[in-house]
Amino acid sequence: QVQLVESGGGLVQAGGSLSLSCTASGTIFSITTMGWFRQAPGKQRELVAVITTGGNTNYRDSVKGRFTISRDNTENTVYLQMNSLNPEDTAVYYCYADLKQYSSSWNRRYWGQGTQVTVSS
Repeated sequence: QVQLVESGGGLVQAGGSLSLSCTASGTIFSITTMGWFRQAPGKQRELVAVITTGGNTNYRDSVKGRFTISRDNTENTVYLQMNSLNPEDTAVYYCYADLKQYSSSWNRRYWGQGTQVTVSS
């Protein structure tokens, strides 16, 4: 069994900052990519940021320069530091991890439970 548990999120005024974290636990052999998606009401889930095992990152254009993704491979944890937040960032944020439970298993994507981020104007 694998679990991804998120923490952080909440309510913040426009221009403020929030930090999210997500830790994977359970039977894990290796984790490749970790990242964050978000889904606003009535909209499709969209990719926010991605980070590889080696630390290579990629961001959606609307968050570049404001959000920073990082990870601690020893703790199987991914972080998302969000600065200069605006109301358009309001959404449920979901972390994910692409991982193998065993050396012989396929890579599979696991998801966190989601955490609400609300930015007031």
